[in-house]
Amino acid sequence: MNTAVYEFHEGTLPLLVSIPHLGTGIPDEARAQLTEIAGAVADTDWHLDTLYDFARRAGASVLGASISRYVIDLNRPSTGESLYPGQTTTGLCPTETFRGEPLYCNGVGPSEADKAQRLARYWRPYHDKLQAELERLRAIHGRVLLWEAHSIASVLPRLFEGKLPDLNLGTNSGRSCDPRIMEAVTARLAGQPFTWVHNGRFKGGFITREYGRPEHGVHAIQLEMCQSTYMNEAAPFEYRPDLAAKVKPVVQGMVDAALGALENL
Repeated sequence: MNTAVYEFHEGTLPLLVSIPHLGTGIPDEARAQLTEIAGAVADTDWHLDTLYDFARRAGASVLGASISRYVIDLNRPSTGESLYPGQTTTGLCPTETFRGEPLYCNGVGPSEADKAQRLARYWRPYHDKLQAELERLRAIHGRVLLWEAHSIASVLPRLFEGKLPDLNLGTNSGRSCDPRIMEAVTARLAGQPFTWVHNGRFKGGFITREYGRPEHGVHAIQLEMCQSTYMNEAAPFEYRPDLAAKVKPVVQGMVDAALGALENL
């Protein structure tokens, strides 16, 4: 099976929506090493291309992974160090699901040679494209908003206590985005029905931390959404238009507010 690394749509707005955990593709050489549980790709950020279709229609660039995070996690450092020291998380080439189920038949994970190959074939091309598109948009507009789109099951005791807030905004503790942009985003959350937090359990993954450089004109915001706001969290993980119709305008409002603030900096 030949699996593409990503799908890309080139836009005109100073906005790039990155969805690094959208992919479900598992190449044959990796599939042979994985357990049956891995084949369900349960920890995918399901349906975010559908949820964010408003951004593409409005003129945003959209970069969405095709390769599963079970093969290699595009939102982790290439060196593999933890982004949340002392907390349970998954690594560059995960060996367990979010619920602690083994992903590899050997119980260990891929070899160092396999990891190096996956970095070259899948991780690097995604980041090369992301960097190139940020540079293209910044050359046109001077500033660019990188919106990192993520979603996760709302209850995962291995990763966090209780139920996660519906909307989890991360800006690397304020370092990846101008505060005036975040003020505009959070102002849009007044009066809406979903719970939210800024720089709580999820402060932004590698992409937000690495590419969010306000001093260089790149402002990055990660939104980690509870999947319960727009889909069924149990397999087969169906999209729920009735639920999405309620949260989608809230997400769109935040993106619009961020863009408006970006243009007024």
